[in-house]
Amino acid sequence: MSARSLIVMGTASDVGKSVVVTALCRAFARAGVRVAPFKSQNMSNNSAVCRGGGEIGRAQAVQAEACGLEPSVDMNPVLLKTESDMTCQVVIRGRARFRMGVNDYERYRTEAWPEIVNSYSNLAREFDLLVIEGAGGAAEINLRHRDIVNWKIAELADAPVLLVADIDKGGVFASVVGTIELLTPEERRRVKGVLINKFRGDVKLLESGLRFLAQRTGVPILGVLPWQEHLGLPQEDAARLDGNERSAVDKPLTIGVIHLPCISNYTDFEALEGEPDVAVHYLSDPGSGPRLDLLIIPGTKSTVADLKWLRRAGWEDFLARHRRAGGWIVGVCGGYQMLGCRIVDTDGVESDTPETVGLGVLEIETTFQSEKITDRIRAVHLPTNLQISGYEIHSGRITGTPESRALFRLTHRDAGAVDEFEGIRSDDGRVHGTSIHAVFDSAGFRRSFLDEIRISKGLAPIESSERIDTDANRRAAFDRIADALERCVDLSRIASLAGVSLIESPAR
Repeated sequence: MSARSLIVMGTASDVGKSVVVTALCRAFARAGVRVAPFKSQNMSNNSAVCRGGGEIGRAQAVQAEACGLEPSVDMNPVLLKTESDMTCQVVIRGRARFRMGVNDYERYRTEAWPEIVNSYSNLAREFDLLVIEGAGGAAEINLRHRDIVNWKIAELADAPVLLVADIDKGGVFASVVGTIELLTPEERRRVKGVLINKFRGDVKLLESGLRFLAQRTGVPILGVLPWQEHLGLPQEDAARLDGNERSAVDKPLTIGVIHLPCISNYTDFEALEGEPDVAVHYLSDPGSGPRLDLLIIPGTKSTVADLKWLRRAGWEDFLARHRRAGGWIVGVCGGYQMLGCRIVDTDGVESDTPETVGLGVLEIETTFQSEKITDRIRAVHLPTNLQISGYEIHSGRITGTPESRALFRLTHRDAGAVDEFEGIRSDDGRVHGTSIHAVFDSAGFRRSFLDEIRISKGLAPIESSERIDTDANRRAAFDRIADALERCVDLSRIASLAGVSLIESPAR
């Protein structure tokens, strides 16, 4: 191992660790440092597929992109995908290994830790600097004995620690002091600086508090980062969707995305939020939303459990009324499976229910198999001949789709060229089902689909040669958050803490 490292920990969850790591990755990459992200263990149902298959947390894929790199399974060797309050699926080096309950930790650690060490070593041989993301709070004293993501990694990498605290929630001074007080002396010595995140207002108002923190803890305050309203980055935590209306209501097209308890890969719909004529709402209660033109059932880590929830919440009746009124419906991955007639899981791959009756909107059946499909794909949308790209992450195999109603023809998977039909479109064209994630990131298809809904409402399509370039917007977002970091923090000082030199002067 030759790379130097820096680990970003937080005083709690959701303080902005992922964004700070992304900003540091972009800033160091712009300064000519060969940098890569690393997070030993992530817990998220919002994942991404790497080249050659294998899934990692969405945050690490975004951080890799900020570095100008292809994501790899080494960047997030362990991914935990929540299935319930008591179980999760364990993904190690991109592949699902087993379902873990509360009593399975020893097996988990035995299988996970050697792979974490190998992945870190692989990256350390290839890069000059690894920016590591911790998890949760740095002082989770009840979990310290089983930690493999914070201090255990800091020891493995011999990494200095930057501690991030969120001032927007309040109590920032207590959270910083309390966190550092609860660390062991050895852990405390690793903490080389504090970053105050999500500040609104005049930073001069903080000066006395910052002096107190530095005096009380003996740790320097390296910077105060501003609140940023619209990051423009795919988000990892579905908690942000609670009660969230993602765009203004006075738009010609209104889309509702059902916020399933185990929703996954909801970033599938972020591109829709950027369209000028679209309002996107994430809804848990079918009685609380506006009148919808399009209802989306998204992906889920627990198809059967979320289908049962959907019925209890009243969404099945809502969907039937929406369909009778001529509304549009899209099911993606698990949502696609729910729209079918039957879900079979006799081997208990995802649930303990051998057979479940689906919503019956589409004449398909799903059978779960132990081997999960994780592939990046390219395809053609058959009704329009438009090119799309995306990825698949699913254990369910769909049957019963007639070629005459197929939605896409797959042309490429990671292994090479293919010729496969995928997805289904109802006879009237208003119900679509697909296993392809990120399909709406393809600008041409996205606009064509939305214009089809506009026409069905008697509205003219949007005639514009200007298409939203998702990749360009993402690159601009990386630069924007890196610029904000460098305005508030001396990147050279952080580089010195990590033991690396900046090849190019950082942009200020």
